[in-house]
Amino acid sequence: MQAIDQKLLRDFRRLWVQAIAIALVLACGVAILLTSIGMYSALSETRAAYYERNRFAHVFASAIRAPLSLVPEIADIDGVLSVSARVTGEAILDIPGRSETAVGKILSYPDGGDPLLNVPLLIAGRFPDPTRPNEIVVNAPFAEANGFHPGDGFSANLRGQKRDLTIVGTALSPEFIYTIGPGAMMPDNESFGIIWMSERAAAAAFDMDGAFNDLAVAIASGVQTASIIDDIDDLLEPYGGLGANDRSTHPSNAFLDAEIAQLRGMAAILPPIFFAISGFLVSMVMGRIVALERSEIGLLKAIGYSNTGVCLHYLMLAGLIAVAGVLLGWAAGTYLARALAGQYAQFFNFPFVIFRVPFWVYAVAALAGIMTTSLGAAQAALKAARLAPAIAMQPPAPPRFKRSLADRAMEAMRLSQPTIMILRSLLRWPFRSFLTGLGLSLAVASVIASFFMNDALDEIVDLAFYQTNRQDAMLLFDTEVPETVITEISRLPGVLQVESQQFSPVILRHGHLTKRVALEARQPGSDLSRVLDAAGAQVNPPPGGIYLSERLAGALDLQSGDIVEAEFLSGQRETHDLVVTGLVEVHFGLGAYVDLGYLNRLLRQSDRISVANITLDSHSKDALHEAIKELPRVSGIVEMDENRRSFQETIETNVVVMNTIYIGIAVLITIGVTYNAARIQLSERARELASLRILGFGRGEVSYILVGEMMLIGVLAQPLGWFIGAWIAQAMTNSFSSDLYTIPLVLNPATFTTGSLVVLIAAFFSVMIVRRRLNNLDLVAVMKTRE
Repeated sequence: MQAIDQKLLRDFRRLWVQAIAIALVLACGVAILLTSIGMYSALSETRAAYYERNRFAHVFASAIRAPLSLVPEIADIDGVLSVSARVTGEAILDIPGRSETAVGKILSYPDGGDPLLNVPLLIAGRFPDPTRPNEIVVNAPFAEANGFHPGDGFSANLRGQKRDLTIVGTALSPEFIYTIGPGAMMPDNESFGIIWMSERAAAAAFDMDGAFNDLAVAIASGVQTASIIDDIDDLLEPYGGLGANDRSTHPSNAFLDAEIAQLRGMAAILPPIFFAISGFLVSMVMGRIVALERSEIGLLKAIGYSNTGVCLHYLMLAGLIAVAGVLLGWAAGTYLARALAGQYAQFFNFPFVIFRVPFWVYAVAALAGIMTTSLGAAQAALKAARLAPAIAMQPPAPPRFKRSLADRAMEAMRLSQPTIMILRSLLRWPFRSFLTGLGLSLAVASVIASFFMNDALDEIVDLAFYQTNRQDAMLLFDTEVPETVITEISRLPGVLQVESQQFSPVILRHGHLTKRVALEARQPGSDLSRVLDAAGAQVNPPPGGIYLSERLAGALDLQSGDIVEAEFLSGQRETHDLVVTGLVEVHFGLGAYVDLGYLNRLLRQSDRISVANITLDSHSKDALHEAIKELPRVSGIVEMDENRRSFQETIETNVVVMNTIYIGIAVLITIGVTYNAARIQLSERARELASLRILGFGRGEVSYILVGEMMLIGVLAQPLGWFIGAWIAQAMTNSFSSDLYTIPLVLNPATFTTGSLVVLIAAFFSVMIVRRRLNNLDLVAVMKTRE
């Protein structure tokens, strides 16, 4: 081993604390890159394999009642590989030991074997026997949440007929990876379940003998779905077709798409920040090392080492730091990606997980880490290579300073000498001070980027559950019913107030842009379910007008006053032009709102509703649920308190994990920046500080110079950190936005305060660790060192 190689290892051992501080920051970037891409890869590959193995369909359609003789015609459409027709419906469930009602989605299971598409994966038991109409299979999460096992049972209200059902098995389906009930905002496996029933029994229950009302279609690879969807719509239109759609609008698949897009956005936004900070820290440390080792550099060149060898020596020192950070990041990222992928599998009801972080991700992470640290060290390494031996053996020329306006101002303010030394240091090395402050700013930004989610979710809950939806429960009907049913609903036990609402599936068109949405209609002045403008005031769409959410209007390139074409997918499938009369803010779904009376007149139908919003006497809930279990037309009930609780519990768990990770990241950044900057300050100013001690300054006054300078930089870095944090939060809200939901940008003062406190406290403790070295400072030895 050559002498220069031995020096390399000695330098690395001597700087191991600073090296680890930098390596931890670099490891954060590598770990986040591996975690986000690893989870992205796991979700994508697991979904693809699950879809392929269980033959998840490409196109979905529904109708009121279509004959089975139509299936061969659909199968003959060019590009169609296979067709699976079935019977579906909703039912109120009466679960033993549970006073609240549950909702079940009934699916027919072929009597002759497995379905051609959307094949359920049996987890336990067996599939229903066609000769036993009361046998069913339920989805595994519903069974687990309610403690069901094969042999257990419950009752279901099937079109007014109460039937006792026996569970013979549990299963999972690619169609219900993300299982969300009608009217719900988050999965609730205890209150909503998927039920597979024999084809014969389901057809008899829903009056579908020789008919179907749900269709799944698989198409050949490379075939465009648009033309196939048009052909299916044409065939189903006479039978009450509600419009075919592809995977992109399938609820379960759409939620997965949104989650995968978030992971992709996280991989693009966060890792570059950590790589940049690592490069900056390496630049600081290597620059100081070269400055302190001028004589050693001169000796190395004097005994024959070339400029290239000296340059590579310092680049290799930075490379060792990079290797340490990359190895730590690889280990942490692989562990986190695997652990989080398992949690995602449970949350999304996958039967298995394919976890495989591609080799190229490790290679890219390592290359990014090594490149950033090398770039950070490049300037110092090149400076070392350019030093001539004779010049390197001499001390550097002292910097030339002159009195400036700032010096006169400090003198006029009669500041103490330690304070003047702090301010002069900042003014004489402004670029270095700026880079140190930038690193601390990014630490502040990481906390703000995480904690803004708390405020955003609070606003979502307030808007969704307290301002717009103020009802206690929603009663859902299996089909549209006359509005006179409101009178019957008002007589149910515990019902205090009832309001009507209607949801109609429509396709909105503006030029070449289209969106399929559920058009909401309500009476003017509704108190329980309201439409609010951007200022929070209730608005009522005028007859002939339509209110759109801001996201829907943006997707269709619409503004107030424009005309939008609405094709109704129910009833006579009419098309009407509506005037956009206002835009509203909506966080869940794509909202479109009209006046209920106007809609009924437009479609030339008697007053119809599909939902009844109610307020309840809390003491009569059990009696209400018992009454609902016997009603023939009610397909479900959504209790808003339970909906809100499920939403908050699910989100809060994720937020706590995310906040913990981001605070840890901020602390690591702060320690890396502050510790290294303070060590450099101490090494540069050791002679000055020792001189002050000899002149009679106490330890506290000398420590104040070191600690005060770093804390002043930390305080000055806060506004920039607030700005960067707000920018990152804005980027995150944009990446999290989808047709299913959007995250509002809410930045409260408490969020900025939290970010600043976390960073300033971490910075203080980091610099205090360095400050302890002042107690052990050998004044005589320091004073003997050359300038």
